[in-house]
Amino acid sequence: MKKTYTLALILMSFFGCFSPEGNNEVANLEIRISNISRFNYENIKVNASGETVYFGNLNSNSKSEYKTFDVAYRYVFVEFQIDGETFTLQPIDYVGETPLGNGKYSYEIDIDPNSQFQKVMLKLKHENLCRIKKALVF
Repeated sequence: MKKTYTLALILMSFFGCFSPEGNNEVANLEIRISNISRFNYENIKVNASGETVYFGNLNSNSKSEYKTFDVAYRYVFVEFQIDGETFTLQPIDYVGETPLGNGKYSYEIDIDPNSQFQKVMLKLKHENLCRIKKALVF
């Protein structure tokens, strides 16, 4: 019984650690946009340290395809439109920031249309869950 329980835990951990795409070894820095708002975004562009990448349009509560970046940080310049109105998140600089390592990431973008100051909210999410090298069962 104890062995069965241990095996079940290891299997759940093993299968829970892999990305849905089935690729946990990522050789590049890949980033996608996740629109977690109730609004549709149009003409999305992201600039990570001088490199502008266009993501096109993204419906509410959906995710873009991954795009490859040379360098990116936990926050970036983002600009897009909602019903013709432009929304921008403008970082001042990246002084003291460490570039992201290779892997898959999502910039989750939300909007607070009632905010007087910061309407665009961005959160970085690391998509590589974990790796298991060896599992021992006793």
